[in-house]
Formats: sequence, C-alpha cells, structure tokens
Amino acid sequence: MAGETTGAVRWILRLEGICVLAATIFFYPAPDFGWGCFALFFLAPDLSLLGYAFGSRVGAGAIVCLVGGFLFASPVFSCAGVIWCAHIGFDRALGYGLKYPGDFNMTHLGRIGFQSGPR
Repeated sequence: MAGETTGAVRWILRLEGICVLAATIFFYPAPDFGWGCFALFFLAPDLSLLGYAFGSRVGAGAIVCLVGGFLFASPVFSCAGVIWCAHIGFDRALGYGLKYPGDFNMTHLGRIGFQSGPR
C-alpha cells in the first residue's frame, strides 16, 4: 500500500518509539504518583480502541495533557500526559503506527496483525 514505511526508515521509527518510551519512564513524576499508577494507566489508552466503533478519527490527547499540565501546573495532567506518551512510544516500538482511514489494520509503519508471506 502507498504510504507504508519500509526498510531502514521503518526500523528508525520503531527505535524512535523505544526512545520515547525510555524518555517518558525517565521523566515520569514517580514521587508524586508512584509506579503503581504508571502500571495501572499504561494500557488504559487501549480502551480508546472502543472509539473506533464510531469512526477512525483520534485526537492529540497526550500533547494536550502535557501542555495542560505545564500551563496549569497540574500534576494530574502532567502524569496523564507522560503515561500516554509512554504508551504511544511502546505502540510505535511494537510497530503499531498511525492508522489510515480506509483500513483499520493499515498504518504508516505497515500492516498490523497476522499476514501471509514475508514482511
């Protein structure tokens, strides 16, 4: 499919996901919220998959949380933004990219799910 990233660029983007995950873990405000909170909410963004039942448009909520935490000095928004960014980095590292509107399984990092043939 046109728009699919392949070769070295695909691996660089996945490495970028690992870096985002590592940076968010490093900068996580653990003294304020603890690692239990991080673990509890790390997979919570996957609940947004239920929203795909109503369409494929997704907002930039992680950045909104981070900016809100900074502008309003809100530790809750900062924590939510950092955890959400960690989740995004984790997804990208696993190869789950930005979805194309025509096919739920097609992302900018390639097709997700089980496939026949080499990738």
